Amino acid sequence: MLMRASFLFLLTVPLRAQDPLTLREAVRLSLRENKAMGSTAAGARASEARVAQARAGMLPKVNYSESFTRSDNPVFVFSSLLTQHQFGGENFAIGALNRPDFLNNFQSQVTVDQPLYDAGQTRNAVKSAELGQKLTGEEQRRMQMEVIAGTARAYYGALLAAESLKAAEQAVRSAEADLQRAESIRTAGMSTDADVLSIRVHLAAVTERKIDRAADLDVAKAALNDAMGLPLDTPHSLTTPLAALAVTDLALDGLERSASAARPEARETHLAVSMAQTQAEGARGAMLPQVSFHGAFEADRQRFIDRGGANWLAAISLRWNLFNGSADKARISEATHLVKRAEADEQRTDSAIRLQVRRAWAGLQAAQQRITVATAAITEAEESLRITQNRYAAGINTVTDLLRNETAVLESRTRYLAAIHDQRIAATMLELAAGRLGADSEVLN
Repeated sequence: MLMRASFLFLLTVPLRAQDPLTLREAVRLSLRENKAMGSTAAGARASEARVAQARAGMLPKVNYSESFTRSDNPVFVFSSLLTQHQFGGENFAIGALNRPDFLNNFQSQVTVDQPLYDAGQTRNAVKSAELGQKLTGEEQRRMQMEVIAGTARAYYGALLAAESLKAAEQAVRSAEADLQRAESIRTAGMSTDADVLSIRVHLAAVTERKIDRAADLDVAKAALNDAMGLPLDTPHSLTTPLAALAVTDLALDGLERSASAARPEARETHLAVSMAQTQAEGARGAMLPQVSFHGAFEADRQRFIDRGGANWLAAISLRWNLFNGSADKARISEATHLVKRAEADEQRTDSAIRLQVRRAWAGLQAAQQRITVATAAITEAEESLRITQNRYAAGINTVTDLLRNETAVLESRTRYLAAIHDQRIAATMLELAAGRLGADSEVLN
């Protein structure tokens, strides 16, 4: 029973390890496990904390302090007796005034500070923090789209490597069949050893290509695991086929307008302009007066519990910066120029986004045309190889013709696979450039 259980365990381990994985599942796994997403999530939580911190400026500040002082300083003793409500007629004696005894003072104090008017400084700080939070949100969305695109690129790269390996294996099998055919023809006296040697050289070449493709597949699978945030050796069975995507005609103008409005980079630059304008308002507000309230309750005692008194204080103060070496004017000038720089960056980013859309759109159109050409090329190359194999067996064609057609079939299949890979990647990049790439995008089907 123990041996049987062990045997069943060995059978189930590889099956469990080779879990099927679609592209959409790989994307969702990446969004959950990729370390870059964890980093942006932490940044989003930090921005939320900054907003709460800025809003705290509107609330009163309440502080409590407790202190103990012991001294025979005449001024300290005189004032402490007053605040303790323990001052008597005997304390007016000249000797007691000049050389008093040591006095203890336990002081408890509660203070309240509330800004009444700060020329919009707190309001601007809150607005800046909220804009920063939105910037972090756009950064998180941009990172999410980049993770999706990176995962799709790695997934299709692994599929291309697997299909290229299959094509190389098929080329090896075809070369082995050609070798058997050539040896039979040589035995029949219809060819020479040179033909057999040429095919053996060709077989060695396609075998080397097969070895390279196998190594490429191992690296591509590791790259996919890295994109998903998993250990590099995690095995998967990729189930999304490397097939051409049915893409409808897309209007370039509409894609550019969508990108200008939806791309995280475009929104980030727009938010950066708003933040620069808010900072400029804060710089101008620093030249206005500020009004604040200060309140205090104080208890002074000779002993920690008794022999003391209490008093309170309430004050309203105005502070107006009349001159500080023109630093405020310099800050206003700096903020104004920063607004202009942010506006220029916004325009430059919009142009760059539109260019990325056009580049991705052109890449998709070219890839689709290449698929059509490569499909026809495969059919023609395979038919040409079939005819050449028959003619070679009949002694009509040479081994050079045979090998040339074998190479043509392999190259046409490789170009076809590359065209499909490039089309899927181009479609994904176009969605990314348009700012529409998400975990539920159709391009991930």
